[in-house]
Amino acid sequence: MIRAREVRLIDEEKKQVGVRPTEEALAMAAEAGLDLVEVAPQANPPVCRIMDYGKFLYELHKKAQEAKKHQKQVQVKEIKFRPKISIHDYNFKIRHVQRFLKDGNKVKITVMLRGREKAKPELAHGILDRVFADVEDLGFRDGNIRTQPWAVSALVSPTKSGEKDAKTKDTQRSSKEV
Repeated sequence: MIRAREVRLIDEEKKQVGVRPTEEALAMAAEAGLDLVEVAPQANPPVCRIMDYGKFLYELHKKAQEAKKHQKQVQVKEIKFRPKISIHDYNFKIRHVQRFLKDGNKVKITVMLRGREKAKPELAHGILDRVFADVEDLGFRDGNIRTQPWAVSALVSPTKSGEKDAKTKDTQRSSKEV
């Protein structure tokens, strides 16, 4: 499949052989029992390497799998509030939001409106502002606040330093309590 008349050849030990005619490079690859693979087709002359192509593809696949294994999946968790939420329920839900942000997940905060509450969406905005103030050390508002007829919602993303700051604060609290 190599169409160039001459190629810059690299042998199986990754040493430069030099510029050779394509037929000679193919003969050298066949003699070694390996394949001639075009590594850099845009170069002048194109760079070709003598290698086991099947083994090369296998190693690429393994590297891709290993990289995928170490990626962290960010999930979007949702917490729903109501405008007339009690203090205890609010604190309980805020602890969940903080835990989700410490774990590195995004949190969708939704304030549900019912009945006459729909006429006063500023109540929902007040709850959202309170939530943002309570989690400002762990996360920040991501995007705009979405207002729908029955709900007001916003997305909170974790800060990069939020995890470290929260861990140091927890250790400071525990040392003060002792």
